[in-house]
This record gives sequence, structure tokens and C-alpha cells, in this order.
Amino acid sequence: MTPFGTRLRAAMDSRGPLCVGIDPHAALLAQWGLQDDIAGLERFSRTVVEALAESVAVLKPQAAFFERFGSKGVAVLERAVADARAAGTLVVMDAKRGDIGSTMAAYASAFLDPSSPLFSDALTVSPYLGYGSLKPAVDLARESGAGLFVLALTSNPEGAEVQRAVREDGRTIGATMLAHLAAENADAAPMGSFGAVVGATLGDLSSFDLDINGPLLAPGIGAQGATAADLPGVFGKAVRNVVPNVSRGVLKHGPDVSALRDSARRFADEIHEAVTA
Repeated sequence: MTPFGTRLRAAMDSRGPLCVGIDPHAALLAQWGLQDDIAGLERFSRTVVEALAESVAVLKPQAAFFERFGSKGVAVLERAVADARAAGTLVVMDAKRGDIGSTMAAYASAFLDPSSPLFSDALTVSPYLGYGSLKPAVDLARESGAGLFVLALTSNPEGAEVQRAVREDGRTIGATMLAHLAAENADAAPMGSFGAVVGATLGDLSSFDLDINGPLLAPGIGAQGATAADLPGVFGKAVRNVVPNVSRGVLKHGPDVSALRDSARRFADEIHEAVTA
């Protein structure tokens, strides 16, 4: 398969860089007039895929909101992933897996092996058992043409106590993760497949080298307070590789398919204008 970074760059250039989350939490199901059950979950996920999979670059299902329903919820997630990819959008599975050895290899197989029913174009992972613990996922992603998004500088306030902690060499943990990713993406063109999660709400990040030759998944646009206009100030010269994630800002307009599409289009246009100015 063509490497994820190449496919993502093409999708961003043709559809715009917007990523929309599929986050069927109980309050949002209720807002849509749906029950917090399997039927509501399935209606929600199918509606989002129907509305957006043919127009946005990336859809990002949050695995936890499906897993809370057990095996039936995972079955709904499998269908959502398959339908979204069949319609032409890239799927980033937001599962934030992180472990060691054979367990990490099993997580990687679940989401990055093309024979798996949950195979996704990319997976979010946590490196906080040491970046080297991610090697099974890195290796399988390379083999399958998939990608990873590694938690580096997240938007939640609690993340700073780990990500901004300073190592003996004077470099922060977050900067260390970015350096690892830059090494993974060395010589990749037009863009590497190993990205970082970097919050759009973090303000000036000029002290970090975000130019990793890979994508930067940026939560925080919309309900969390960041705007498209903030992106150049946060990401600097790396802004062209930013994939801003919007969830509630778009999903609150459901279940009307046209309203979902219109909202996503507005965000995509605002982001395009901001990152190409």
C-alpha cells in the first residue's frame, strides 16, 4: 500500500486538512435524539460516515465510545471503519494504545494489520513507556503502509507534567518524542507517515521543533477554544502539515446530514484560508 503520509498529503491537498472525530458519547447521542444504546450508536456512526466520508480528508473514531458497549459496539466500529474507508476518507483510529513487547504487538495487529476488521489508516499511540516500546507498531505500520500519531504535546493541562519534564540532557520529554518522529520520517516525501499529536490550544510552541516531516494531529479547534486563525501562531512553519481535529463543533449539528456537511465545509474553508495565507 502507498505509505500513509503520501496518501494523507494527497487527501489534505484535494479535500483540505480537516479531521472530524466520531465521538458518540452519551450526551451527544441524547442531543441527536438517540438512545444511549447499540441502535443509537449505529445510527450516529452511520450518519456521520454518510455525511462526511466523501468530503473530509480524515475521520477519527474514538474507540472508547464504541468499546463501552462491548462486542456489539466493536462490531459497529468495524462497520464504521470499513464504510468510511470504502467511501474514500482516511481513518485514524483514536485508541491511544501503549504497552510493551508482545502486548504492543497485539495492539498493533488489531489496528494496523490489513487482515484485521479494525484495520485503519493510522492509529494514535502513547509513548510513555518509552518511545522504543512502540517499535512493534512502527514496524507494522511501515510494513502495511499505515501511520501512527504519537502523543507529544497534548492539549489537556495534566499532560504538561510529563511532556514538559526535562531530561538529564536538558531536552523535554515532548521534544524528545518529536525528535524520534523526525528520525522516523527522514527522507520521506512528500511527507512521512509518523505524526505527532500537538494541541492547537497550547499557544506559542516556537521552543519546540515541530518540523518533523510528518503530520501534526491538532485537537482543540472549536469547542475547546482554539480557532483556525490560531494555527499559524501555534505551529509556525510546520502549519502546512497540521491536521486540525474538530469533533463537537461539527457533530453538534447532527443528525441532519446537510447541516453536518455544511459545518464541516465551513471549518475546512477557515482552516484552508489560515494555513495557506
